[in-house]
Amino acid sequence: MFLFLFSVFHLPFILVIFIVIALGGLMGFVLEAIGYRKLRGAPGLSLLITSLGIYIFIENAVKLLVSPQPYAFSMPSFLDKIISNFITFRLIDLFIIATTITIMICFAIFVKRNKVGIAMRGISESVEKARLVGINVNQVIIWSFIVASAIAAITGFMWGSKYGQISYNMGFMPGIIAFVSIVIGGIGSIPGAVLGGFLIGLIQTFSIGFLPPGWTMYRDAIVFALLIVVLLIKPTGIMGRKESI
Repeated sequence: MFLFLFSVFHLPFILVIFIVIALGGLMGFVLEAIGYRKLRGAPGLSLLITSLGIYIFIENAVKLLVSPQPYAFSMPSFLDKIISNFITFRLIDLFIIATTITIMICFAIFVKRNKVGIAMRGISESVEKARLVGINVNQVIIWSFIVASAIAAITGFMWGSKYGQISYNMGFMPGIIAFVSIVIGGIGSIPGAVLGGFLIGLIQTFSIGFLPPGWTMYRDAIVFALLIVVLLIKPTGIMGRKESI
């Protein structure tokens, strides 16, 4: 969608960002209504299988309807400007860092200060108790999907912007790594997820310099080895609580 809006229709870069966010939120609303609403109260394994099935369906639909080949596109020239000669650091990298920090701060404020965010936390602890205190569980769950999908849309937008191309399966490995980051940091802990993400990012970056030539392809294996170690030492994750499991 980003490719068509920016490269084909030549819409302004900033406008494309807001359209992508809106479409991501809309997709979350549709997925919740079609794929998850009837599974409320179902075992976690059922939800996991459903999520995997939806992912495979969307991935292959894009592959068949669009193209199995990656699409390359040109970003605005100012985003490719190198702002540091000491390390390879472009303006798009600064944009991604600033956007990520902004999202984390806004989301932390949202779940701690906003009524919907507080209700989300309450439902995550106990759906029945949330109902007893008058929380509209159905509405809050819908908003959870909308917010999560909008954030995912921003993430995909930044990922494609950094590498200058998009493909139907570009989200698979980043999604797995993101899940591992959450588990390592602690499920249910926003600071833990941030910490897990930074740890994995540092490990993957520095492993390129320390691994022997030809071994850099195994840097993801180091991440999964870290996951095993953390789960053996502290099953709830670095900053997780027992209630999160």
